[in-house]
Amino acid sequence: MNFNNISFILHKPQLSENIGLCARAIKNFGFKNLSVIDPKPIFPNDKIIATAVGAKDIIEKTKIYLNLEKSLAKTDILIATSARFRNKNIKHISLKDLKKINFTKRVSFLFGSEASGLTNDEVSYADYTLQIPSNSKFRSLNLSHSLVIVAQTVSQLISLSKIDFQKSKKIQTATKKEISSMLNFCLSTLEKQNFFKQKAKKPLMIENLRSIFYKMELSKKEIRILSSVFAGLTKNLD
Repeated sequence: MNFNNISFILHKPQLSENIGLCARAIKNFGFKNLSVIDPKPIFPNDKIIATAVGAKDIIEKTKIYLNLEKSLAKTDILIATSARFRNKNIKHISLKDLKKINFTKRVSFLFGSEASGLTNDEVSYADYTLQIPSNSKFRSLNLSHSLVIVAQTVSQLISLSKIDFQKSKKIQTATKKEISSMLNFCLSTLEKQNFFKQKAKKPLMIENLRSIFYKMELSKKEIRILSSVFAGLTKNLD
């Protein structure tokens, strides 16, 4: 297991201080990878660097993205943190369940904005949702505090655990980028077939389809098969 396989993604963070503190926490526990999606403050700025203290190198290497989908190109497993239980067909895990995650793969932890957290649409990209145990009457944790808890837990697991995952080397797991490409091709095919007849329901239908494909742990071969199926449907339209 490798610390370099782990990434932390901040989705639309609003406060410079939180971004800096998150960078500091990442370095505190031996990690290096931070991504920020559509931050509200100018990135970087003096306040971010000041609160990062000795983690300026993390800030300098931080990757900035305009949207969540593009940030997942090098992610195999996405874990979305949430203070709310989602009534969706998605795997919910606790901190103690993280020991079951295959950290030999590229794992990313997604954190929502301070004001609103993550929407169901954003969660639909995830393989799992993670809820940090807290006061049931006051569950909302500060962004940087949440990241500290997750980073410390994962750091300990990587340092102390020896997990032997036996899987055929011939089976290659599809990347989020490959799943995204296949899904977009699927959606364009459905669009041509006028599948989304009720425009008002289209966003929710796309969200549900995305959730299905992203949590299936598809292999590269399965992605090729599904793409061929959708391509065949397109030919039938011509």
